[in-house]
Amino acid sequence: MGNSRQMKLGARFFGIGKSSRTAWRHPLVDLGANVSLDHHVQQAQIAEAGKFDFIFMADSPYIDGSSTPSVLNRLEPLTILSAVAAVTRKIGLVGTVTTSFSEPYTVARQFASLDHISGGRAGWNVVTTGLEGAARNYGRTEHLPHDVRYRLAEEHLQVVRGLWDSWEDDAFVGDKATGRFYDPAKLHELNHKGEFFAVQGPLNIARSRQGQPVIFQAGGSESGRNLAARSASAIYTTPETLEEAQDFYKDMKRRVADSGRSPDDLLIFPGISQIAGHTEEEARRKYREVAGDIAIEEALLQIQHKFPSVRFADYPLDEPFPDIGDDGSNGYRSLTDRIKRVAKRESLTLRETALRFGTPDDTFVGSAIQVADTMQEWFEQGAADGFLVGSAHPDGLAYFVERVIPILRQRNLFRSEYEHDTLRGNLGLAFPENRYSKARVGR
Repeated sequence: MGNSRQMKLGARFFGIGKSSRTAWRHPLVDLGANVSLDHHVQQAQIAEAGKFDFIFMADSPYIDGSSTPSVLNRLEPLTILSAVAAVTRKIGLVGTVTTSFSEPYTVARQFASLDHISGGRAGWNVVTTGLEGAARNYGRTEHLPHDVRYRLAEEHLQVVRGLWDSWEDDAFVGDKATGRFYDPAKLHELNHKGEFFAVQGPLNIARSRQGQPVIFQAGGSESGRNLAARSASAIYTTPETLEEAQDFYKDMKRRVADSGRSPDDLLIFPGISQIAGHTEEEARRKYREVAGDIAIEEALLQIQHKFPSVRFADYPLDEPFPDIGDDGSNGYRSLTDRIKRVAKRESLTLRETALRFGTPDDTFVGSAIQVADTMQEWFEQGAADGFLVGSAHPDGLAYFVERVIPILRQRNLFRSEYEHDTLRGNLGLAFPENRYSKARVGR
């Protein structure tokens, strides 16, 4: 008997050496890959050959000298995804754009354009930007408080979605005989005036084949979870254990139901950093190649970036992780809260904490069968609807497609062919009816 439910898969494009601060030194790493069209095309086509649902590109509008090498020199997501759209046919294209430093009208145009270019395969990963230094790149003296950023994000998203509905699906009649290009009754101004934005509209681009781009969200804080429960179709999370993933999954499905939506309206994607080998021993060797024996100085930099007001170099390495109060809570709150929580729960020293969070996770490291086993366990034990698959090793995606995907297919856990041409269709999400068309017929 086969499984009726199948997992969804996204391929994380996080750049060279993302797994640790030293992984870029691996002999197989192409140091120009981050700004190479050929590299991104190759990776996207590998993922599409494996029938992945989408590729996922993270982003942030700020770097400094302590940033991970993988983010110091990289392409802006929408630009490269538009180029990749031309050489792929089915795979979804999900890019990160911050609501904290962008205008809704511009974002609506950009993603609607990508959606048309790709034939209905665009997705927007909505983030609020946790790095406090980003404000100084946009003429601001200080970063907006965490709760304000999420109020702004909610309004920003509402405006973008409203603009995407400016034209009803059959508005453009294009009748050359009568000279009637569009039906004026099916063009709508938004006329939004809110706490943060005033946007008249309408948007100067029609809806796409999938209606609207798919909304992803990546926040793990209370505010982030609530935003996703109300507004997103997919959420990306980074649990450390099966139990943590199960708790997140249960909590998010409850919040979605409490918001008046079906729990199936939000897909939950834990991010995994996998390394598969012919044998567990080979996988462990690959893991050691990229994880290495990270120097404590590098490990401290890895966490320093998330706590901008703390100088960890001033604290004793082999004493308990310092009590740093609320530092980090206005940035990547869910991550900084986790670091502090784990350090306290496990009585870790500063050295142990830095090495723990500066080294790639090894939960999904093993033989191809072991990686598939762990994915199946998480999927069937209420921890995931699918996975954002990354790899700590340079050939990790290709090896995953070659070795792990066939095992998942044998177990009827993953598709053999795409079911649809759009991202929304392949994810099994409902087509979002235009709000004005819906109101017209009283539904």
